[in-house]
Amino acid sequence: MMDRKLCLLPLLGTTALTFAAGRQHYNILYIMCDDMGYGDLGCYGQKFISTPCIDRMAEEGMRFTQAYAGCPVSAPSRCAFMTGQHTGHAKIRGNREYWRGTLRQNMFGENADYYVVGQEPYDMNQPIIPELFKEKGYRTGMFGKWAGGYWNYDFPDTYARLPDGNTDTSKSRTSSSCSLPNLRGIDCFYGPVCQFQAHTYYPNFLNRYDPEGRGDEHLVAEVLEENVRFPAVNSGDVAYENRPQYSADLIHRYALEWLDRQTSDQPFLGILTYTLPHAELWQPKDSIVEHYHQLFPAKEERSYKTSAGSWYYGGADKHAQFAAMVTRLDAYVGEILDKLRQRGLAEQTLVIFTSDNGPHEEGGADPSFFGRDGKLRGIKRSTYEGGIRIPFICWGAGVPGGTVSHHQLAFYDLMPTLMEFSGAFSKKEVREHSRGQEEPPLQASPPRRSGFRGEASPPRGRQGGGLGPSFDGISFFPTLLGKPRRQRQHEFLYWEMSDGPTQVIGLRQGDWKLVVDKGEPFLYDLRTDLHEDNDLKALYPDKLAELVGIVRREHHDSPLFPITLP
Repeated sequence: MMDRKLCLLPLLGTTALTFAAGRQHYNILYIMCDDMGYGDLGCYGQKFISTPCIDRMAEEGMRFTQAYAGCPVSAPSRCAFMTGQHTGHAKIRGNREYWRGTLRQNMFGENADYYVVGQEPYDMNQPIIPELFKEKGYRTGMFGKWAGGYWNYDFPDTYARLPDGNTDTSKSRTSSSCSLPNLRGIDCFYGPVCQFQAHTYYPNFLNRYDPEGRGDEHLVAEVLEENVRFPAVNSGDVAYENRPQYSADLIHRYALEWLDRQTSDQPFLGILTYTLPHAELWQPKDSIVEHYHQLFPAKEERSYKTSAGSWYYGGADKHAQFAAMVTRLDAYVGEILDKLRQRGLAEQTLVIFTSDNGPHEEGGADPSFFGRDGKLRGIKRSTYEGGIRIPFICWGAGVPGGTVSHHQLAFYDLMPTLMEFSGAFSKKEVREHSRGQEEPPLQASPPRRSGFRGEASPPRGRQGGGLGPSFDGISFFPTLLGKPRRQRQHEFLYWEMSDGPTQVIGLRQGDWKLVVDKGEPFLYDLRTDLHEDNDLKALYPDKLAELVGIVRREHHDSPLFPITLP
């Protein structure tokens, strides 16, 4: 197994550090993995996968039991984190792609690839976290998926804009999106702009923007020359196994290199969006994989067949591959925390570890195998608890060690929380980027033609579309300091996703949970029915009507992501 010296070091301690008046600006490291379920870590009850470093992180920090992703699928969940908006307000509400139809033959030697890659761009009128921190003098880096815009291999520094500043998507074949890391507050980026490109761990290229370290003037393609000597995964050729440049390792090493550049005299924000353990379930054949080959007998294994055109590599060992990817990710996290300690930055840095949504069953993955306790229903793309409740651990400066919090939070709470924790923003600025304690009065306006069943509610006063940016998060800074009595609570948490044929909405109010699937509502009481088996809407019609009313108030129509309301 991989050496984990970090996990043998003494604990940081179990008492919170003192935040003095006029304190320094604290560093932030946000580590978000991909498609890890709530129960995939030892500290959350996993019995079959070894995660000693993250488990130790939980022991030294604060582990949350009721933390939620921004959405049950990747791009909109990341948008909720970046913008501080829930998906009833945010621009991105599904995985809208920009790579389809742009496959080019022999783009890298004999390997075909896509010359336009990425997803629907973030709204340029809605500030995102790295922009806010860069304005305060932070050094900003992001390593892993971007998923907030598209990039054109032929036009890497051409950006067609609409009058409101957003990208002119009709020009996607002759320009890149203006919502790219180099234009949205990121000083250093390394990884795939496109989350679809990240489906293979041995790609033809990765994107890079590093003016300081590599002299880049715009986002570029770093061709992985050793990989392109062999067939790509989408060729269906088994010679793909000879590709040696494993993107997860490359991205992690780049993040460590960037951390080595950081000093104690200038604060930094690092966003590490590691792709593990998302499919494809394939990785270097080392001792980590071999350990799980020995652990799982062949009769318990799951196979997946590679087919030409697929970006997931096959094999007969997908349980072992998934488990090894989680353990490999655990080692990455251990090395990050070790680096902070070695550099003397641990007590100046808040580190958060989480996942973008619930577990997947793509490329041969088998969440039921590793989630045998069956506590949560649903997986990725579902607003049942299993699709949106995620592991969430906070460690470092000011966080009381050895604590467990049951505070209900969602990704859109991170913007005001990180702002407040950093010490770089005034109380007024934090309030301006938070949801008000009281909803502004609804504006009088005629019903709009929504294209959905029923009439849409009038917009909230702070909603975008000409009325200025809106924010939905509530800072959980008091919780992080071990002061839960000072913590404001959400009236509700909200999710929606429109991703092709999948149209789902979710709302949690206390222990009440509303799930909407293509317009059909279901009502659950999580206090007595965590698995969400017993639909109570017939017994509690008033509560159903109340929650449906909140959905109609919070949802704002999107022509890009139409959805059927309850």
